[in-house]
Amino acid sequence: MPVTYTMKITTEFAAAHLLRGYDGPCNRMHGHNWRVEVEVAARSLDNIGMGIDFKVIKQATRQVVERLDHRNLNELPPFDRINPTAENIAAHLFRELEHRLNCERTRVSAVTLWETERACVRYTES
Repeated sequence: MPVTYTMKITTEFAAAHLLRGYDGPCNRMHGHNWRVEVEVAARSLDNIGMGIDFKVIKQATRQVVERLDHRNLNELPPFDRINPTAENIAAHLFRELEHRLNCERTRVSAVTLWETERACVRYTES
């Protein structure tokens, strides 16, 4: 049976957005304290027994979310063109992190974005 190690980190950022075309109060500017969970899968370990250092995942994730933190998401690419829904933000974070973390041994396996303490979306690709 193949082995998979999944490393996970969490971080947060604060940002405002509005949902274009939405019939309800979310079509007005409002903000969230978003929580991001990043999962990275490894099929093998390096020479010291790590799939990937948590520090590396944290650093890459911070680089990505710093661009969003304390900003109006509707003004930032790609959300100036697509709606900054939790689903679209999670997919964006996943793709940005893939470029930074995927290699021969590891790959980003999921990004979970919490909009509130009780509502989140988990994005994965097969």
